[in-house]
Parts: sequence; C-alpha cells; structure tokens
Amino acid sequence: MLYSDGHSNGRRNAKPNSIYFMSDLAYKPAGVINSLTLPTGVVNRSRSRRRPIDDPVKEPKGRELGERFSSVVDPSADPHINGEYLIKNPTWHVEYSEWKAQHIHGLLKRKNLHPRIVGEVGCGAGEVLRQLQLRLQPDCAFYGYDVAPPAIQLAQARANERLHFKLADFGVTESPRFDLLLVLEVVDHVEDCFGFLRMLKGRGDWKIFSFSLDISAQNALRRGALLRRRLDHSHLHHFSKETALAALEYSGYEVLDSFYPPGLAITPMAKLGKPLRRILSAFGQDFAVRLLGGCSLMVLAR
Repeated sequence: MLYSDGHSNGRRNAKPNSIYFMSDLAYKPAGVINSLTLPTGVVNRSRSRRRPIDDPVKEPKGRELGERFSSVVDPSADPHINGEYLIKNPTWHVEYSEWKAQHIHGLLKRKNLHPRIVGEVGCGAGEVLRQLQLRLQPDCAFYGYDVAPPAIQLAQARANERLHFKLADFGVTESPRFDLLLVLEVVDHVEDCFGFLRMLKGRGDWKIFSFSLDISAQNALRRGALLRRRLDHSHLHHFSKETALAALEYSGYEVLDSFYPPGLAITPMAKLGKPLRRILSAFGQDFAVRLLGGCSLMVLAR
C-alpha cells in the first residue's frame, strides 16, 4: 500500500490475449541482432477475445488478474526483441532517465505519496528506477520488467539488493502488487493499448503514465513526420493530450493529475525550437503543444 501521512491510499505490438511466456523464450545473441523463437506448446490466442473456462493454464500467485494479457504478438518480428530497436536507439534513451525520475519524484512529493514497492513496465535499461532509488526511502523496493533482451542486459548492470530486473511479459508473469506502477512511453508501443491498460489497472494502487505527444499541427504538416516516429521509435499509436487522457478514462482509470514536464532539449531540432516554444507558451501551454508537439504528458491515475 501507499502511505500518505500514515494513511493508506509490452508491451509491444500486442493483440488481445496473445500469450507468450517470456521465461520460455530462447534468447541467443548474434552481434546486436538476437534470435528469439517460440517454444513448443506456446499458445497464441490473438484470435480469441476470451480465454476458455477450461484453459489449463494456472494464474500466477500473488496478484489479482482476470485474463492473461500478452503484449507480444510475434517475437521474431518485434523490433524490441529482435534487435532492430537497439540498432536505431543504442542508448535505449537513458539520457532522458534522470529527467523523468526528477519529475516523477516531484509529483510524488506534491501528492504526498510514499511508495514502498515500485514497479516499472517496459523499464528499458533500468536507469529511471535507479535514479528513483537514489531519491526515495532506503527501504523501497524496485522491480523492472521488459520483453526486450537487450534492454534487460543493460538493466542488469544496475541491479542491486533492492533493485531487480526481469525479462518478462508483464501481463503473463507473477509479480507483487505494487504501491506505484510506472508506465513511461510504453502504451504507444502496444498494439492492443486498451487491453494493456485494463490489464495494468489491477496490478497496483497508483500509476504514473508518460505519453509521447506525437500529434501536433507541425507533425501533421510535415510529410512523413508521424511515419518517422513509427519507423525510428516503433510507435504504433500517436497521442495528443486529449486522446491520451481519453484512453485512460475509457479503460477505467481515474485521472488525478497531468502535466507537461518542462522540455529537455537534447536534439538539435529541439534546441532550435525552444525559444519559439517559450514565446507560444505565453498564449497557453496547451496551445503551444498542439501547434509544435515535441512534449510528453505525465499522468497520475488510479
């Protein structure tokens, strides 16, 4: 549970109910490209909306979950698993991790939330959790999950007694119930994003989501801008502030807070656009984001 003044308070490329058990998948490095094959007996239920009542698969212990949900449709074609994503994004975005952790920590402080067990779905290289470990209580435990073998290899270098990482598809693996569950720039990678969001809802008390806001007037006018986000970053869905919040509410969440973290200008294009964004923000931050994009949205929900 979460405590406030002493009171309790994929992932990727998914189709509904496609089940792959990541612990059974064979990962064999071959340079930066990895071979990932399905073992005998793995069942793909992507054509079935509900799991049959006589399904022999047992639910994992230690969590409340209705139907299992896999965020992987085809491991061999998933860019996060087969090595394509690593080639295009060799740092796995660790340069943004401290910035994200700072804003997550600030949000927790503003809401007077003190989690003792924190999970991250799609943890990547694990640097966000490491940065949070430096900021939260010493007895807080952290667990990161990712379907990408290259990411978990990077994350394991950061593991310690209270910081754990697992190569796993979160929707079909056993986990504790979390006080706080982090889902940072992951929803846009999951084919069945609504099924993914519903699965997450019962796995923790509070959730912090971060959405990349790809939809903007600028991206709509620039030929191929949204397609570039798909090719370079494997975004299957594109969000604006309004559609991100609507997706959460449609999936049964109560949105408690949302904000744009102050921009971290790393790329040359972002640095060039920063003065213009500052000027347009005088007319309203929502207006500037709808016009230029290039922002993320952080959301606290339950």
